[in-house]
Amino acid sequence: MQPPEVCAMVTDANRLPPPEEEITNTATSVQAVEELLKYRFKNTKLLEEALTHSSCPNLITNYQRLAFVGDAALGLAISSYFFMTYPDVDCGKLTDLRSANVSTEKLARVAVRHGLYEYLRRDSAILDEKVKEFVITVQQEEEMEFYGGMIKTPKVLADIVESVMGAVYLDCGFDVNAVWVIFRGLLEPIIMLNTLEEQPQPVTMLFGLCKKDGKQVDVEHRKEGDKNIASVYLDGQFIASASSEHKENAKLQVAKAALKELFYNPCDKMDVEFVPFQRKKRDVESITFQKKKDGC
Repeated sequence: MQPPEVCAMVTDANRLPPPEEEITNTATSVQAVEELLKYRFKNTKLLEEALTHSSCPNLITNYQRLAFVGDAALGLAISSYFFMTYPDVDCGKLTDLRSANVSTEKLARVAVRHGLYEYLRRDSAILDEKVKEFVITVQQEEEMEFYGGMIKTPKVLADIVESVMGAVYLDCGFDVNAVWVIFRGLLEPIIMLNTLEEQPQPVTMLFGLCKKDGKQVDVEHRKEGDKNIASVYLDGQFIASASSEHKENAKLQVAKAALKELFYNPCDKMDVEFVPFQRKKRDVESITFQKKKDGC
């Protein structure tokens, strides 16, 4: 019988390291992340688990449970922070602040900035390729994109941040205040109220501006090959189109394009791929932007 494969810390020409190398790499990664956090774990097994992807063969545990609790701990910590920082801000804006700071887009960029993916035990060449493509895209961004960039964000990157936070949360005895002190530096820059007001969510902004002018906004989707193409209409008149491999990203990009065309450019350097509109491809899907509900 063949010996079980061991999950590699970093892909190396499809070669998996022997068990003794794996142990060394795991210990090295744990130490590196501890130095990054400026925190020494009482139970380093928690951090080892937080740095283990489900693609690793023959391993009983992975980061998913820790990411679950880390997501909740981060939500509570960031909510408490903004509640105390902005005593006069209503809960609708507090919710927006929390959402922006715990979004997959924001957390994935935290992982990229600190190189967390290189410490993750995994065995997936496809995952490596997706992360590599995303990292290159992020490095080319001239300002932080916390609503979504030109390509879909690999969720694994946000998961790593959440799982490490979950490990810290458990190791601190479920002390949210201690977790926030330890983890806040990793999350910088925190998206504050002034930034959120200067860079509103593109879809929400498009709807709000058009409603103010008494205009009806619709977005239609169509599929061409492996691309999803979204088109914006204002009172039935075509305004702009944009494409992406992913439907939600196409909608986000076309909202940015429509804002640039109509009212306001939320990102002066934005590079959106415009797609010629073809009427014969219409009516695949039609969505009217809905007003965001106020309140908690």
